[in-house]
Amino acid sequence: MHDHRVSGAGFKVLLWMLLTSLLAGCGINNIPSYDEQVKAAWAQVENQYQRRADLIPNLVETVKGYARQEQETLTAVIEARAKATSIQVDASTLDNPEKLRQFQQAQEQLTGALSRLMVVSERYPDLKSNQNFLALQSQLEGTENRIAVARRDFIAAVQRYNTEIRTFPGRFWHMVMYSSMPVRESFEATSADADKAPEVKF
Repeated sequence: MHDHRVSGAGFKVLLWMLLTSLLAGCGINNIPSYDEQVKAAWAQVENQYQRRADLIPNLVETVKGYARQEQETLTAVIEARAKATSIQVDASTLDNPEKLRQFQQAQEQLTGALSRLMVVSERYPDLKSNQNFLALQSQLEGTENRIAVARRDFIAAVQRYNTEIRTFPGRFWHMVMYSSMPVRESFEATSADADKAPEVKF
């Protein structure tokens, strides 16, 4: 009798191990895994936008040295940078669509202000040949490309996560185990070229 109970307990353990292994193979862990990928991709978006924000003060100062009369354009860049850096969207606020839209709009306003600054800079040949300015231009171009890549990776991660919780078997696991995890917002394309880096060449 005792041996039968032991073998019965062993059978239950084996059954549980088999069941959990089958569940893992059925995608039970996909939703939290994809959610972590979304957060990691977002961290890269933030890093690249911060990198751009860090370049702007030196860029503005360099342009100011050659084009002080362009105060309106310089002020617009400074103000757009201040607004963009004041809106923080981290992993804890990614579920807030309004906050994400505000962040996106602020970054797009900064992109627009930088583009206008680049156009203005065309009028100043001495500025365009300044070594510091050329170095900043190169860094800014590289950063805009990294922003485009980071945004693309974030959009792909959000799409993978959202697809998982809307399709079987992910939809089932979402309903049963992860119902508190919402559909995530992504960047909205604002133009046909939204996935391309802004033009910052001189």
